[in-house]
Amino acid sequence: MTLSGALPLYQQITELLIRDIAAGRLLDGQRLPPEREMAAELGIAVGTLRQALQALSDKGLVERVQGSGNYIRAKPDPASVYALFRLELLAGGGLPTARVLSVERCAKDPSLPGFGTSAEGHRIRRLRFLSGVVAAVEEIWLDGALAPEITADDLSESLYLFYRQRLKLWIARAEDRVGLGPLPDWAPPQFPHAPGTALPKITRITWGQSGQSVEASFTWYDPERVAYVARLK
Repeated sequence: MTLSGALPLYQQITELLIRDIAAGRLLDGQRLPPEREMAAELGIAVGTLRQALQALSDKGLVERVQGSGNYIRAKPDPASVYALFRLELLAGGGLPTARVLSVERCAKDPSLPGFGTSAEGHRIRRLRFLSGVVAAVEEIWLDGALAPEITADDLSESLYLFYRQRLKLWIARAEDRVGLGPLPDWAPPQFPHAPGTALPKITRITWGQSGQSVEASFTWYDPERVAYVARLK
């Protein structure tokens, strides 16, 4: 799936394998298939796969043994673009992608949790996928004081990567509360539930490197396809 703002293909494969390691789908010491076979299975060029494997090797997650193959070296909390993305396919893992539905600067909704310093926020609505499977809809509010304007073309596949690269904002911590909530009426027809359906709903507040709360978000996800997973180590 190629979407606007998508990560480079080798990085998508890197992130997919990191999430598979975290989910236990790839085990410590496991030998990966031969590179040509693995590349064919993923539908990518061998050179792209080798870039991804080198990136994993640099992170200490793959050991590349000349003449023998590539071996998983699992470790807790591997560095990942999607380290704070908690949705996974029911079988585990899955590559997160997104389609932007709308981006608008507007007055903060009174129902939002308290965050930031501005009376306005950037409201970003997206449809989320996991390895091409429709997974969730989300509404993210970024404090308006952090940027005068944000457009859909500005956004990368990972918002936190966009914050870091473009806004010099690092998300230092997040608090999630999971409950139930009706699917909003702006959810696109591609999402497999009707507006108003009670679904699992994640309410998140995040804090930046300065200790200031900077963002609030809501995510409604499809429990028939994905699960919210938080691993304690």
